[in-house]
Amino acid sequence: MPNISELTLKMQGNFISSPLNYTGGKYRLLPQIMPLFPQDISTAVDLFCGGANVGINIKANNIILNDSLTQLTQIYQTLQKQSLQKIFEEIWDIIVTFELSNSAKMGYEFYQCNSQNGLSSFNKDKFLQLRNRYNIHKNALDLFVLIIFAFNNQIRFNARGHFNLPCGKRDFNTNMQEKLKHFIIALQKKNIEIFNNDFREFDVPILDSQSFVYIDPPYFLATATYNENQAWSLQDELDLLEFLRILDSKKIRFGLSNVICHKGKEHIVLKKWLEKNTNFKTFFLEFNYKNCNYQTKRTESTEVLITNY
Repeated sequence: MPNISELTLKMQGNFISSPLNYTGGKYRLLPQIMPLFPQDISTAVDLFCGGANVGINIKANNIILNDSLTQLTQIYQTLQKQSLQKIFEEIWDIIVTFELSNSAKMGYEFYQCNSQNGLSSFNKDKFLQLRNRYNIHKNALDLFVLIIFAFNNQIRFNARGHFNLPCGKRDFNTNMQEKLKHFIIALQKKNIEIFNNDFREFDVPILDSQSFVYIDPPYFLATATYNENQAWSLQDELDLLEFLRILDSKKIRFGLSNVICHKGKEHIVLKKWLEKNTNFKTFFLEFNYKNCNYQTKRTESTEVLITNY
């Protein structure tokens, strides 16, 4: 059992990785985008925080993790409020109750599985039982355990708000445990607030010229698992660009992650917006998605960070 007093945030030269494998997460881009952020941030907002890879690593006096997905922010609130030891105890209690695998202790052979084929065949029926309990009772740590054992550690809900990903190959292995430890410590040690707002309803007046808003929205040219039922529409994209205009008019700094092109398609709306706002800067990032766990590979994407400073 981990002891929070024995763990420290010795992350010099490294970044804290989210325990959630959120599609489009920016963990591998952090070495490129973090140096482009302002160095004197009072309040930083990760407006579409998702897995929170950016928000948990950003340097600021105050940090706001915001996401419109209530189930996600409930997980973060639970991880922030409960002690590290209690969280791990509850996770292991769920795993034991549903007789899910523990490869960190027993190894793969005990479950008649191997690391290549994974643990899905052993965990599938038990995973579905846990999924059914979560969809009835909506317990945040039940959901987190589901994500640990789900396909690619991702998160997805159907139109009724039910978690509907199938069982995956992994379990609460040593790597996942380490990610979770460091993430919880940072979540509790840093001055972090968790908001659950649509970006259009975000309270802009709480920000000032020393603030910084990082925006990593669902990409208009792509579809991710979390975005299947309420796809990011053209109106959403236009509303977001208007939101950025408002931030700029109030001299609030922002950084927008997006793609200029994707799978042969050009983001015409974004390109025209940039043509009108010639004072904004566009930084082209070196990154490909060949090794990502995406069902649709984004090997032809041109990823950018757009700033107004």
